[in-house]
Amino acid sequence: MYNLRIVLLLLFVLNYFGDNSIAQTRIYSKKEITKLTDQASQYFKDANFEKSLDISKLALRSAIDANDLYAIAISYITIAANYAEMAEFDKAIFFYNKSLFYADKTNNDILREKINNNLGNIYCFEKKQYVKGIKFYENSLKYSQKLADTNQVFMTKLNIAWAYFDIGRFEKGLPSLEFINKYNKKHGDETTTVALNMLNAMYYGYKENHNKATLFFLNAIKFGNKGNEKSDLSFAHLEYSKYLLKKGDHKKAYENLERYNAITDELYNKEKLDKASVAGINLELDEYKREIDKIEIEKKTQLQSLEKSKTIVLLFIIIFLVLLLLLYSLFKNNNYRKKTNAELSETNRELIIAKEKAEEASVLKSQFVSTISHELRTPLYGVVGITNMLLDEHKELAHSPHLSSLKFSARYLLSLVNDILQINKIEDNRIILENLTFNISDEINMIKSSLSFIAKTNDNVVQVNVDPNIPEYLIGDKLRLSQIIMNLVSNALKFTKKGEVSINVNLVRVEGKSHFLEFKIQDNGIGIHATDQEKVFDKFVQISRKETDYQGTGLGLSIVKQLLGLFNSDISLESAIGKGTSFKFVIAFEFNPARTTEIINNIQVDVSSTQVVNVLVVEDNHINQVITRKTIEKNNYKCSVVDNGYAALEILEKENFDVILMDINMPLINGFETTRKIRLKGIDIPIVALTAFDKAEIIEEALSAGINDIIIKPFDSIKLFEIISILISKPKSIS
Repeated sequence: MYNLRIVLLLLFVLNYFGDNSIAQTRIYSKKEITKLTDQASQYFKDANFEKSLDISKLALRSAIDANDLYAIAISYITIAANYAEMAEFDKAIFFYNKSLFYADKTNNDILREKINNNLGNIYCFEKKQYVKGIKFYENSLKYSQKLADTNQVFMTKLNIAWAYFDIGRFEKGLPSLEFINKYNKKHGDETTTVALNMLNAMYYGYKENHNKATLFFLNAIKFGNKGNEKSDLSFAHLEYSKYLLKKGDHKKAYENLERYNAITDELYNKEKLDKASVAGINLELDEYKREIDKIEIEKKTQLQSLEKSKTIVLLFIIIFLVLLLLLYSLFKNNNYRKKTNAELSETNRELIIAKEKAEEASVLKSQFVSTISHELRTPLYGVVGITNMLLDEHKELAHSPHLSSLKFSARYLLSLVNDILQINKIEDNRIILENLTFNISDEINMIKSSLSFIAKTNDNVVQVNVDPNIPEYLIGDKLRLSQIIMNLVSNALKFTKKGEVSINVNLVRVEGKSHFLEFKIQDNGIGIHATDQEKVFDKFVQISRKETDYQGTGLGLSIVKQLLGLFNSDISLESAIGKGTSFKFVIAFEFNPARTTEIINNIQVDVSSTQVVNVLVVEDNHINQVITRKTIEKNNYKCSVVDNGYAALEILEKENFDVILMDINMPLINGFETTRKIRLKGIDIPIVALTAFDKAEIIEEALSAGINDIIIKPFDSIKLFEIISILISKPKSIS
């Protein structure tokens, strides 16, 4: 019955296309593309999966070049059907979803009807995810009814009844059973007779109407023996065995169970023989998914100019230089601390002098941390802002993996800068984890992409293995998790050459809504000596691995350990010299679909207001001026920019504004003093401090000066517009 469901869609495909296959050396015409897709479908029908996939790949590439959305959808359907027949159900789901995406773009209800039905089959009867599968059936039913496709309505209703009965929800499946009983003579045939009799028998068995249940079971078995629906016949014997066992007729129950096993073995052996014929191409098939993913971006990649490539490289260089500056600053700070400790030890007898020096050192350290925090955040604001500007102004770069990795790395570097400079806050548990919804596979693959340069440097391969039982969306602090994994993977890549680093994520247990995931980062590098394994998590410790070219601050694993403490987790280490190292830890994340939807909805910000908002930006840094202006004007706000506080006071005499974005660290007159002068003039326009200083350092002075709110650079534009929207909607008053 399952094979019938899959073939139905391919038979539909055959009705639309011709027959030809040639090497792709030019742009194919629509007629030629349809012939390719038809040939791929025919090869599938003949169970020649290798040829079908080869032709499908050529058809897909040609359809993408020709921007033929319908042919793209058909090609993905054929690929998905091939994988379903070979029991590669995860790949089949992936490509069916691809085809559904393009079917939606073409608004083709016939395609959407078939794809949803096939996805329902896989989720219900192969993945055993009945809720998800039934949802796909209901979508298929909606399109069938819209198209008045009564035959497909009949088949989908049969599938829905079977799915509900399979999980014991007979009353829920009863309306579908009544429908197919009513229209069986009109739309049923020999392929549905066995299943229909079996479903009626199951229902009457549930209602304890033994005469009817027995009659329908025997009819299902009789028709199954006469026809070719051996799979449905096996299920009829299985369900009849369960029914007889419930009645206490153990002998007949055993006989039917034996018959079920015999038919299943026969089908299984045939399947083994079928699969043996394609064993030689399995390795090649495993590569198709990755190749097809590249096809859609290949055309845009070829059109990128040299200047755009140079821009991306330049941004990578800027990130690298900022990182070098951070490492140099940390090195100087470490040396300064050592020197200060030595001086304090030498003057220990003079308590008063030692106390004064300790207080001076503390002040200098605070000033250093504040200064370096400001100086690092300022260029990072430029990097993040320019990256976003590139994405906005050059839409062709939207799918660039390099630019995506750059954006991710810049934001990761910003978070890393904050955590390193505030490591004392981590130790004091003053950092609170965020609850955001995320997809674990997406996060891991983004990390893999961001570290591809390091991997290539040492000729390493990064493998990702994510347990398919992990829910699609979880709730937790995805940024802190990314920091942990990125530190561990980059550390493994540094100490491995021409080897392999694997990232493994497995679902180990579920407690209520908490899903406990085990993360294992493993390499086959040079390893860590047993005597050094307890030291690697200490701050500023670098363990020699008999190499001289490894660099780093010695903070990476220390930060990992402290961040895991925030998750109430710990990390274990196994290593042997010359064999490699593995790190393992477990973190619990929440799985709550309702809350996930709420979080996603809360992220959305209404920036479509027609209200004209006039914004004054007071900022002395010219790069920051450009970025802030672009961000403001992108939201259809009016924007004026001045270089200092005196210029702000002057323009406020001439023009009215709805909100002021005020930099704090400016020459001539700082943001606090500028705000005080504005308030003394009786101007009650909302003022938002847009600064690279830590919020905790300036909040008291900001409030006393008359500033309404504070946002730290680099900032989230959505958060900025939320604050502006809230402030301008309130009666004007100083907070």
